[in-house]
Amino acid sequence: MATPLTDQEKRKQISIRGIVGVENVAELKKGFNRHLHFTLVKDRNIATPRDYYFALAHTVRDHLVGRWIRTQQFYYEVDPKRVYYLSLEFYMGRTLQNTMINLGLQNACDEAIYQLGLDMEELEEMEEDAGLGNGGLGRLADDWLRHGNPWEKARPEYMLPVHFYGRVEETRDGPKWVDTQVVLAMPYDTPIPGYMNNTVNTMRLWSARAPNDFNLKDFNVGDYIQAVLDRNLAENISRVLYPNDNFFEGKELRLKQEYFVVAATLQDIIRRFKTTKKGVPGRTSFKSFPDKVAIQLNDTHPAMAIPELMRIFLDIEKIDWDTAWDLTRRTFAYTNHTVLPEALERWPVQLMEKLLPRHLQIIYQINQAHLDKIAALYPNDMDKLRKMSLIEEDGCKRVNMAHLCIVGSHAVNGVAEIHSNIIKTQVFRNFSELEPNKFQNKTNGITPRRWLLLCNPGLAELIAEAIGEDYVRDLGELRTLNDLVNDATFIRDVSKVKQDNKVKFAQYLEKEYPVKINPASMFDVHVKRIHEYKRQLLNCLHIITMYNRIKMNPTAPFVPRTVIIGGKAAPGYHMAKLIIKLITSVADVVNNDPVVGSKLKVIFLENYRVSLAEKVIPATDLSEQISTAGTEASGTGNMKFMLNGALTIGTMDGANVEMAEEAGEENLFIFGMRVEDVAEMDKKGYDAMAYYNKIPELKQVMDQITSGFFSPKNPELFKDLTEMLFKHDRFKVFADFEAYVKCQEKVSKLYKNPVEWTKMVIKNIAATGKFSSDRTIKEYATEVWGVEPTNLKIPPPSEPREAIEETVKALKKM
Repeated sequence: MATPLTDQEKRKQISIRGIVGVENVAELKKGFNRHLHFTLVKDRNIATPRDYYFALAHTVRDHLVGRWIRTQQFYYEVDPKRVYYLSLEFYMGRTLQNTMINLGLQNACDEAIYQLGLDMEELEEMEEDAGLGNGGLGRLADDWLRHGNPWEKARPEYMLPVHFYGRVEETRDGPKWVDTQVVLAMPYDTPIPGYMNNTVNTMRLWSARAPNDFNLKDFNVGDYIQAVLDRNLAENISRVLYPNDNFFEGKELRLKQEYFVVAATLQDIIRRFKTTKKGVPGRTSFKSFPDKVAIQLNDTHPAMAIPELMRIFLDIEKIDWDTAWDLTRRTFAYTNHTVLPEALERWPVQLMEKLLPRHLQIIYQINQAHLDKIAALYPNDMDKLRKMSLIEEDGCKRVNMAHLCIVGSHAVNGVAEIHSNIIKTQVFRNFSELEPNKFQNKTNGITPRRWLLLCNPGLAELIAEAIGEDYVRDLGELRTLNDLVNDATFIRDVSKVKQDNKVKFAQYLEKEYPVKINPASMFDVHVKRIHEYKRQLLNCLHIITMYNRIKMNPTAPFVPRTVIIGGKAAPGYHMAKLIIKLITSVADVVNNDPVVGSKLKVIFLENYRVSLAEKVIPATDLSEQISTAGTEASGTGNMKFMLNGALTIGTMDGANVEMAEEAGEENLFIFGMRVEDVAEMDKKGYDAMAYYNKIPELKQVMDQITSGFFSPKNPELFKDLTEMLFKHDRFKVFADFEAYVKCQEKVSKLYKNPVEWTKMVIKNIAATGKFSSDRTIKEYATEVWGVEPTNLKIPPPSEPREAIEETVKALKKM
């Protein structure tokens, strides 16, 4: 087998990654050596690969800074409406390569590093993934900042106070929140460059700091240790994000984190709103606030922004209630990300009263006005009042944060058509009936820059050669690949790119795991958060079924598979951890059975994260998207796999439905119950034992797990898991088992015909245009935020300041 090109060699062929100019390369080398010497204080004799990474990162950052400043100057001149996306988690991955691609520096940097005698891929591997989340592409708890972060800029001059605890005092001027504890919020800015357009926006993160006078009294009376410990307690707020994996726990630290982010951000937003151009008086009226500010709430985690903005308007800016509420609702929009009831945040009133007493008062007042409106529309309907209240009275009184978001926003959306319909017709039906125009759909999207150009340069180049480079900015252009579905040369080339990616990933796996990988086997990949609804268990039952078939008839034809599963389990999620343990136990048996040999291998990817996704997704043949119909909001991994030439086996759930619409259902491997089938089964009742008794292969698999075949030293190890599957499996694994196994047989049959397989791959790639994040953001901009996207290019730093004024004039004429 021919050795595949390295990514560096592939990049050199791709003009969409920038032009290699002699001047560019010389300038980059000069910058690199300057930073190695003056920033890192090292020379080539003692510098480590990490030093070289930092020198390169600083060099690339130099090319960002001018554009970053120029972007802010442009916004300052134009005074546009600003969109603020509030989220507790951002899956950033690594920054270096993404920045090089977006600035058009990738090829020049590759050449510069090559001329310096260094290995670009080795330097890229030195960068830690940003540890800013816990979900599907999140990270294990580690200190990702221990070596420093060359991309962020601390902004201590914008440090802001955030208040907790205290009490509310009624005064002549209205309620006053007093006797609070203060924590300081220190902003850290990360530049986010657009693709080849000179725009560099900002991601602002906040770090908790204790104020200098924190418990000074204790210090003065000699309790120095306690004073220091108290400082640590204050700074714990941003030390590690409290795990929240589709399961709400209601811990005080989590509520502190949520309020900390929104309180700091809203002060920042209002400061910026009040600041106008030099020589022009600052804004004193808030009448135009929703015309200049749009705030998107990413799930309910930043929901406290609604009462916090009301508090600022009422208590600080002295705006009357009705005006403040009108401004607030017109400012906020809310994206829902889950339909699982256990994932919806419901904060105990007792906790909120202790931590944020003024906000609880405001929430009560919002709720009263809301219930008065419903009572007027539906007289004597106490059930409707109870179901729509922001305060749940059953048992412990709780604030329903999703209800708060809906009532306090002018737009509410789901993230796939099926999900948005479930929200409207089931989860929030009463609210949808009350305000039908408020509810929308915004199907998720992915960026083709990271998820094709960066991670799969071979495929990116092949597509550019076939249809030109415009698809990078307009993914809909991929439709023209349909013209090449029967082109023998293109089919061969697509197949070769996939095989090269598989060989490279197999080499990576063999370095990391003691397993010999067959690169000609089908790479069957299931990577996402470990959760019962995502049904990694269904996949595991199929693995055991394949193992049993091989053992029963070792000489029978079998399409070789390497099954790769990866993902994180939330620390307190016992069942998710058991699922991982079952997968690894099955892998131990399968991988070490000489009868099985190279026909079947099972690997559990440790520490699945963005940078690992960038390796596995381009190498995948089969993408597993097998959640129970009606449980997955959207998914984005499904789109990434599709764009990178994997075929999908999946249920009609989340964005799979729209993928099937775009590519044709016949070009995906769709199986199992639909949403209406699940609803019907819920009415009748799901009987797991009936499937167990009816399907011999399922019975064999479950008996093996129950008897301890995969855990001989502890036969009871998986008891909780099997009990769940038999007695209280909300996600109905057994109900879809037979259909799933039959569908997998279809997959294997097609895989034996590489030409037909690759034709289907091309049809899938051609159908991914809808799933670009460019389309998603454009829809949010025009239909939610009230802003118009523009193709205007901000003048680069090399042009004089007057160029900005010309661009501003051009924008105003549009």
